[in-house]
Amino acid sequence: MPIYTYRCENCGVQFERRQKFSDEPLKRCPECNKNALRKVYQPVGIVFKGSGFYATDNRSPSGARSTHKPKNENGDSRGEPASEAKSAKAETSKDK
Repeated sequence: MPIYTYRCENCGVQFERRQKFSDEPLKRCPECNKNALRKVYQPVGIVFKGSGFYATDNRSPSGARSTHKPKNENGDSRGEPASEAKSAKAETSKDK
């Protein structure tokens, strides 16, 4: 059951009351006995943590990140273009 905060507009007393959703809101103040009670709506605390919501919105069901590296032009998964890979291989063979 939720806890509601009430404040009397006549005498200023503020209190909390646990009520069901189906219960009628209180109207009569327990201190001054006037029909001046109003519910107090307080802001909800929201905390944003982490690097962003986009990282969690499309996550795989297992929660694991993909470790697959895209392959370049010559089928190598090191991430360097084919021309650089060829020149690097040629330089290492010349050094021997």
